[in-house]
Amino acid sequence: MTEVHKNSQYDDFYSLDKPRRDAIVMLFEDDLSDEQIAENVNRTRRTLAKWKNDPKFKKGQDAYKHVVIKKDYESNAIRKLNSLLSAKSEMVQLQAANSILKLSGMLSDNSTPELDKAKVRKANAEADIAEQKAQQLSNNVTDDLTINIVRNDRSIKNEEADNN
Repeated sequence: MTEVHKNSQYDDFYSLDKPRRDAIVMLFEDDLSDEQIAENVNRTRRTLAKWKNDPKFKKGQDAYKHVVIKKDYESNAIRKLNSLLSAKSEMVQLQAANSILKLSGMLSDNSTPELDKAKVRKANAEADIAEQKAQQLSNNVTDDLTINIVRNDRSIKNEEADNN
């Protein structure tokens, strides 16, 4: 049975009474049937079934799962990823590097350097449009305004070079 140290991050687990905490541990370890777990915590199978549907119990399970995985598996997983950086397959190396960067918070599933640059360009274009509209309103111009946005950054040169 994994020992979990008290920490505010795991309040959802420690806010439960001991029989519920013990049931969560046994459910996580998955060695016993629900009937055996209920018997070990001096409750009925029906009570355990009610607990398993209780939102507080589910939160306690999530908190326990997080601490056990962090304590027992996280460092091994990171060591394994590190060793995969020198794998024979470049694809495996790339996936390991991406996983490490994601774990460190330096890269997300929704972010790539190219996507980040495109988002910056879009934000700049939207800012230019908003500035032109504000200028139009402040000058009390009532006719339509056409805004031409010209990209003159290095990415055009890079795209041309990639196409050649």
